[in-house]
Amino acid sequence: MRGRRGDRMTISIQEHMAINVCPGPIRPIRQISDYFPRRRGPGPEGGGGGSGEAPAHLGPLALAPPAALLGAATPEDGAEVDSYDSDDTTALGTLEFDLLYDQASCTLHCRILRAKGLKPMDFNGLADPYVKLHLLPGACKANKLKTKTQRNTLNPVWNEDLTYSGITDDDITHKVLRISVCDEDKLSHNEFIGEIRVPLRRLKPSQKKHFNICLERQLASPSSMSAALRGISCYLKELEQAEQGPGLLEERGRILLRLNYSSRRRGLLVGVIRCAHLAAMDVNGYSDPYVKTYLRPDVDKRSKHKTCVKKKTLNPEFNEEFFYEMELSTLATKTLEVTVWDYDIGKSNDFIGGVSLGPGARGEARKHWSDCLQQPDTALERWHTLTSELPPAAGALPSA
Repeated sequence: MRGRRGDRMTISIQEHMAINVCPGPIRPIRQISDYFPRRRGPGPEGGGGGSGEAPAHLGPLALAPPAALLGAATPEDGAEVDSYDSDDTTALGTLEFDLLYDQASCTLHCRILRAKGLKPMDFNGLADPYVKLHLLPGACKANKLKTKTQRNTLNPVWNEDLTYSGITDDDITHKVLRISVCDEDKLSHNEFIGEIRVPLRRLKPSQKKHFNICLERQLASPSSMSAALRGISCYLKELEQAEQGPGLLEERGRILLRLNYSSRRRGLLVGVIRCAHLAAMDVNGYSDPYVKTYLRPDVDKRSKHKTCVKKKTLNPEFNEEFFYEMELSTLATKTLEVTVWDYDIGKSNDFIGGVSLGPGARGEARKHWSDCLQQPDTALERWHTLTSELPPAAGALPSA
């Protein structure tokens, strides 16, 4: 600090420290709770007084909320204030996607568009994100779909279509789609970033629905003890259902069949298109499925047809067709038996599930069969649920 030109003026340390000090007395804060005064009710339990005023020893700056000290606007009286930190809703990022349920083809289309502001997971402050889909409840590997990985970005763009087949109206009513965003690590386990769970009942048939939602933290995994208790309770529940009668059977996946009676060739064409969400039979969490078809009763044992084996998959696509030469009147007394098996080398093959279509069947299986007989020369495709009931005739030939 200078007075006249060339003269240097000195300032004492006491004067220097007093330059930027706010005027007014400085009073000590006796307790940390005094810095955040709360409105107290009347009576001795409310702290006495009942006026709701702050302690007298606090100065005007101490009474002001932190937002007022910073010059920020405070919420008006009666406004709702979120009780969670902003980190819980924005720090994980957002995901944008479209969902479409096609009721005619029994498919659920999920188009993963993009993500924004993902949480950094790598040392370089970026991530290698990809998206996984699961249908809950259901076997994890049986219905998992996955996008490609986008490298070194927190704002990835995928524009990928992922499709579930064999989705029925019952699935739309009861199931939930879990969408997870993860970071791929080549040298270690992939890391979870965030997830979104969408109840499928929010969808309307043939109407695309757009979503742009903040990612949420993963639900806490149960302890080993609670998982064991849940497993025991599920076992007891299944045992109780089995004792109640054979009407309650375990669902083991689904199969898409095409039936067409050809008047020109005088026979039935059976198309095995694909299976979806099959039960896992191998230790790796997958199966090696193939399909067998029989037309019962089969006196000459010549009605068996078998598809090729699809390795390590729970959603195989076959696209194979078999022909049964038979008059339409005779076919009305027959039953088409379709079974799905897991191929094993050196031992008996495992039964995955089966379904029977014929006059003695129930529900969609019976309707599909009757529609085929009533509408010759028309290809009819329907999804059917595989159950754990092993047909006696199929059980006699487990390794065939």
